[in-house]
Amino acid sequence: MEHISPYIVAIILGWIVAQGSKYVITSYKEKSLRSLRHLYLSGNMPSAHSATVAALLTVIALRDGMESGLFGLATLFAAIVMYDAIMVRRSSGEQGHALKQLMVEQKSKVKIPRVAKGHEPLEVVVGASIGVILGIVVFLATK
Repeated sequence: MEHISPYIVAIILGWIVAQGSKYVITSYKEKSLRSLRHLYLSGNMPSAHSATVAALLTVIALRDGMESGLFGLATLFAAIVMYDAIMVRRSSGEQGHALKQLMVEQKSKVKIPRVAKGHEPLEVVVGASIGVILGIVVFLATK
């Protein structure tokens, strides 16, 4: 069997560990194991998007070098993803909550939509930190 790409392994591990952590943290806070939705929902601690791109960026840095074009591209990609999580998605989530509250207050007959949640800066930092650690682990395991 051929070797599995360490880049893909880093991406998958970043996502699984971050989303799994999100489930554990939410279950602990809610004192319930019924929150299976947190295995796939966006928002909350830690950012799975940030963990995923940071894991990929770290593997690229260690395997291909920080002077490579691939590292430059991955850095841009990671920066855009993390900026979007904090600034764009977080802002639209706050607007969604305000709209939802207004609809409730006005007793709107329109079905209230689910509001997607972005991330607080700390959630992105923790997610990125998880990603860096996993990227190092994947690199060392596939050397």
